[in-house]
Parts: sequence; structure tokens; C-alpha cells
Amino acid sequence: MKIALLGNPNTGKSSVFNLLTGLRQQVGNFPGVTVDKRSGFISVGKVQHELIDFPGTYSIYPRSKEESVVYDVLSNPNHSQHPDQIIFVVDASNLQRNLLFFSQVYDLGIPCVLVLNMWDLAQRKGMEISIDALGKLFPSVPIVQSNARIGLGKDRIIEALAGLKNTAVHQQKFIEAYHFCSFEDVAGQKKEAEIRLQKIKEALGQIVQTKTPTTENISRKIDRFLVHPIWGYLIFAFILMTIFQFIFTFANTPMNWIDQLFSYFSSWSSDTMPPGMVNDLISEGIIPGIGGVVVFVPQIAMLFFFISILEESGYLSRVVFIMDRLMRPFGLNGKSVVPLMSSIACAIPGIMATRTISNWKERLITILVAPFMSCSARIPVYTLLISLVIPKSYVLGFFNLQGLVLFGLYSLGIVFALLVSFLLKLFIKQKDRGFLLLELPDYKNPRWGNVFINVLEKVKIFILDAGKIILAISILLWFLASFGPNMNESMHGLSKTSVYQSMTEKEQTKAMDACKLSNSYIGILGKGMEPVIAPLGYDWKIGISLITSFAAREVFVGSLATIYAVQDDGEDQALLIDRMRNEVKADGTPVFTLASGVSLMVFYVFAMQCMATMAVVKRETNSWKWPIIQLVFMGALAYAAAWITYVLLS
Repeated sequence: MKIALLGNPNTGKSSVFNLLTGLRQQVGNFPGVTVDKRSGFISVGKVQHELIDFPGTYSIYPRSKEESVVYDVLSNPNHSQHPDQIIFVVDASNLQRNLLFFSQVYDLGIPCVLVLNMWDLAQRKGMEISIDALGKLFPSVPIVQSNARIGLGKDRIIEALAGLKNTAVHQQKFIEAYHFCSFEDVAGQKKEAEIRLQKIKEALGQIVQTKTPTTENISRKIDRFLVHPIWGYLIFAFILMTIFQFIFTFANTPMNWIDQLFSYFSSWSSDTMPPGMVNDLISEGIIPGIGGVVVFVPQIAMLFFFISILEESGYLSRVVFIMDRLMRPFGLNGKSVVPLMSSIACAIPGIMATRTISNWKERLITILVAPFMSCSARIPVYTLLISLVIPKSYVLGFFNLQGLVLFGLYSLGIVFALLVSFLLKLFIKQKDRGFLLLELPDYKNPRWGNVFINVLEKVKIFILDAGKIILAISILLWFLASFGPNMNESMHGLSKTSVYQSMTEKEQTKAMDACKLSNSYIGILGKGMEPVIAPLGYDWKIGISLITSFAAREVFVGSLATIYAVQDDGEDQALLIDRMRNEVKADGTPVFTLASGVSLMVFYVFAMQCMATMAVVKRETNSWKWPIIQLVFMGALAYAAAWITYVLLS
């Protein structure tokens, strides 16, 4: 069977989903629409069923693209995702708001289990809920209590599902109740909701008895500081800076272990396998390329770990609230914060998350500026370059300078996202004004099981998605760096020179590798574009990596790892950062200096550099106009900013 998981936002629906499915879950899209679909498998008796986590919504009437998915699926018995059963999750401490949507779902006649989640929170608020009285309001619906965040209620939910009778879905009630007005008839929707709310409010007088809590709600006490018009912003900035400091300080050790491990694998495979093309491909192409991505998993995992904690604790909702006032002058609203924060992980889900913004102008502006937020794919680029050109020192005795630079890069992207939003607000015209509808849930201790599942899911997606691209591009790079139209002739000519013959064996190997790479296809292509990027302080090898990283930003590191692995095929397999530090131009000056390194970081702050993001922007705006404008503008801005940075620091 297909079992739908429904409920309002902030009811702990995700916790219930994780409680029931554990690690047996996957992420995709609902058929025909670009809306995230989380599904997993649960066992009821000896039979496994699919549990589908639908987007949270307050009513069956859709106000956004995600909410329309709920209506489309529930209203059409022939829909491929139409559920056989429903698990409806409500916040036990806020029944009046939650029961509006549930009453609409109840009228559909689909077998349903009502889960009163956050039962402990209701008790702390002094609420006594009569399950018997609630059951009389919704006959034939099993009602169970749960506190999914701490793992309570799973067996009760499974037992209630097993007892449901799978009767045929009867749509007549739905037709009569909801089709007396169209979705364009806003007044008729409003009337239907008011009637339901009034009946629910009258019934709750017999269902819920509230005693005066002995102490003031601790969440309200905390909010005096966290949503303060001054302290709120300072605390949020401090939290972000602390996160970046932590990431850079504690991720270095595991990153070094992974880097050394892949370096060892490359040497081992080269020495163990028979000499030849396959050996070169594996040791010089595949292993360095994949290693250049896997090495940054510790930092990415830490980033997702902290974001998950902010979301689980309820603080992220406060960020949305306090940022609404700041966002309005720039043509955005508080709901833009969630897509922009999500873009710190990846711009693709961030752009897709803009569907919750009902105002088209605010949604479009959020889509266009989301790539300015430094995503997790930029972390490999930032951390590699920071480790290369920024010294390991401390400011004021305890602020890690490298961590401050990383924080500065993220801040630079945020500042320009707001500036560009302001410009777009002036150019994009629309009369309708947006609004923010938001509730602030009580603070909760993060459920570490949810945090772990979220981190594991995001890291898995990062590795698998990036890994496919990295593997393909690493093989292509190896081929382009290993072959060329005149490579053999050039290498043969070098071997006949007196300078080459006077070298040691190790020097001859390095000279031959340099000649091979210079006359390869990749060398020819890189030298062709070198005049364009030379004003930024880049050589042709960096240029090649810039081109390949348009497939995905993190490919930049894998490309450099592959290029330098091919170039340095001698006895010493130095770490990538050491190879880059020793790289020099034709005049003998270092390639990677403070000026060129920071210039490259700034370039990646502003450059679009991601084909997948362009495709998603096209899909979400239903036009190639906006992604092309986005690509050209961000590319020009990246080049100009990188040039200015290089000139100032040279």
C-alpha cells in the first residue's frame, strides 16, 4: 500500500517519518512536478508498505506549488501517488489550528490514523486532552499519542495502521464539500474555513482543558534575546561565525588523513598494477579525481550537522522571523531566508524551496540571487585555496585567521545577494505585495537520530552526485592530459637536447612530464585561453579547472588533482597542496600567491559555475531568459571582482 504522511508545518512530521522508516528512505520528485518527495518503507505485520512524506500545509486549498501537490494527489483517486491510508500528524499543543486541515482530510473517507505528536509539550503547557471526546468528533479514526523526537509512539502507530479497514475511497463528500467554489474564489475558500474553525473551536471546549502553567514558557524567555531587533542579528552572525570557525579548526585532521590515504592508494595502484594505459588511468585519473572530492566530506558533514541542529531546535524559524524586516527593503521576505540558507548546502534544493513563496516577484528574486550563497560545493575550493595562501595564525589570540577568511567569503556572497536583490526589485515590476505567515515553534532539544539521518542523506547525495561527474570528468581530463597531436614528437625532441641529457634521472622525469602535459590536448586548450585569464593571475592549468568546474564547482579540485597527478608522475607523490605550492610560471614566479589565491576565491563567490543550477532555474522559471541573464551577469561580476582583487593585492 501507499501510506501518506500529512500534517501542518512544525508538527514534528519529519520526526515521525524518520521514526517509522529509519534509514530506509529515499528522495525524489513527485511525478510530473519538481517538488521533493521523501519516501520510505515501514513494516505492518509481515508486509512492507511505502510511506510518502507530503509537504506540510495548513489547508487542503493550495497557496503554493508544494501545497498544490497535496490537493492534486488527494483529490484524484487515479493519481499514481493517491494513498490507501493516511497518517495525519498534529501538534497536540495546538489542536485548533491543526484540526482544520485534518477535518478536510477526514471528509475524503480515506482510512486515517490521527497522531497527537508533541504530547509532552502539551502537558508542559498544562493541557489535558480527552481522547474519548476527540474520538467522538472524528468517529472511526484511531487516535494515538507520540513524542517522535525521543522515539516514542512507533509501535502504537504501526498497531493503529494494522487495525484500519481499507474501505473503498468515497469521493462524493469531497466533491460536495470543496467543489462549491473554485480556487480562484478566495471568498468562498475563506467561508468554508471559517465554518470549520468555528465548529472545531466549539468542540474543543469539551476536548481540551487547560491549567495555568506553573512557570512562564521558557521559549518566550529565550525569544526576548534571539528575536530582539538588535541582539537577534548579532547572535545570528555570531552563531554563523562560530560554525565556520569550528568547521575549519576541527575538520583539518580527518581531511589530512583522507588526503594521505588517497595519495597512498594512487602510489599503491601505480606500483602494483602492470604498466600501461589502465594503470595510468586509475592511478593518475580516477583515484586523484575522486579523492579530491571525498577529502572534503568532513567539512560538508559538519556544515549539514550544524544546519540540522538549527532546524531541529526551532531556531531556524526565528531566523526567518527576524530576517523578514531586513529582507523587505531588498524585495524579499522572511521566507526567502530558508531557500538562501538551503543554498549554503546546495543552490538546487534552495531554488526549489522557493515554491513556498507565494509572491512571484519575491520568488523570482530569491531564485536569481540564491547562487550567490556559497554552497557546499564551493567548500572544497575555498578550503584548498585558504590552506594554500592564508597563513595558519590567530587574530586576537583565539580567532583562526583561516576560519575568518572562510566566514568573510560567505559574508561577501550574502552581501552581494542583498545588493543584487535590491537592483532586481527596481527592475522587476509587479503590483501584488507579498506577506509572511509564520509560527514560532517552542524550542526543543535536537533529536540526534534526525540530525544523523539528515547529515547522512545530504553527504550521500553530495558524494554520489558529485562522484558521477567527477569520475566522468577525471577520465576525460586524464585522456586530454595524456594524449596530444604532437606529443610524441615533442617528447622525442626533448630527449635529444644536451640540457635534458645533463639532468639527473628525477629531473629528466619531471621535464618529460612537463613537456607531455604542455603538448597535450588539455595543454593546447589551456594555453589558448590563458591570455583571457592572465590578468587575474591565473595560468592555463587553472583555466582548465575553471572550465571543467562549470559541470560542478567541486570539480575544480578534482581537475587540479588529476592535472598535477599526470604532471608529477615521478617517485614522490606529494600531496595536492604541496604540488600547487611548488608550481611556478615560465618566469619562475609562483602561480599561487596571496593575490592570485584570493582572486580565485572571489571569482568562485560570484561565478555561476554550475550547469545543474542553470537547469533548475530554467525549470522553476519556465524560461531560458532568466538563467542566461543570471549566467552572463554573474560571470561578468566574477571576472571584474577577481581582477580588482588581484590588482589590489599584487
